[in-house]
Amino acid sequence: MSVSKYEAFARVVELGSLTRAAESLGCTQSAVSHTISGLEAELGFPVLTRSRAGVKLTGDGERVLPAVRGVLNSQERLSQIASAIRGLDSGTVRIGSFTSVAVHWLPGIIKAFQRDYPNVDIKLLNGDYYDVEQWLSDGSIDIGFVNVPCRADCFCQALMEDPLLAILPRDHKFASYPKFPLRECETEPFITLLESSNHDARKALDAAGVKPNIKYSTKDDYAIIAMVEQGLGISIMPQLLLKGRHDNIKVLELVPPASRTIGLAIPDASRDSPATKRFAEYILTWLRESA
Repeated sequence: MSVSKYEAFARVVELGSLTRAAESLGCTQSAVSHTISGLEAELGFPVLTRSRAGVKLTGDGERVLPAVRGVLNSQERLSQIASAIRGLDSGTVRIGSFTSVAVHWLPGIIKAFQRDYPNVDIKLLNGDYYDVEQWLSDGSIDIGFVNVPCRADCFCQALMEDPLLAILPRDHKFASYPKFPLRECETEPFITLLESSNHDARKALDAAGVKPNIKYSTKDDYAIIAMVEQGLGISIMPQLLLKGRHDNIKVLELVPPASRTIGLAIPDASRDSPATKRFAEYILTWLRESA
């Protein structure tokens, strides 16, 4: 069975569209559709349903997807081992990250890595904690930035403690305080991330025995900042996410203090990949020198 059929199938699932998959693979939509049809003929059952709304995995497609990704991961590891023998002049590193790391760390890390290994392809997926753990578990990425402890079954190394801070409207009644008492989250309107992503604030509030007065929930960190600017409530954010921003908000340390631990996670299937190992080394070096 042609590996290209596996790649086309995985790319369609990843992008949710035959058209977008074709664009990323550098071919036509009809070619991708023909490839998927060929894969289904060889397997003996459909793996995708097609409609005007897009494509969707069938039940059987969901069952075979992990095995398909396993084959692609094995192919990539073989390619990277060969590249290492030749001097790491090719290969791919697939990285999963959440917003603050993607904005403040990865551009510098990738720049340093690509300066020395310009022929290694970098693919970046950006999501929340839940997304990154899911990508690690299903083999979509080779390396991921996570909130420690990580629920995915993989090697994990702590990188940095990142303090959590309160963010308030500038005219808020607590804006003049030297620090923000966490207990006030019980009475003030609180804006939070969705439950699957809200590990940081929830952990800090639970540790302090505080039940927040939640008024709004969203998946977007910067949407929370914009809502706080408009006086819709208060929130808790990691310091790294707020780095370099000049929003119309007040930022205060918490009482009691709280933090998150940013970690680096690598699935067992990727630990022997030369390009992944080398990229992990660049992460550690960049953090020592720049962060």
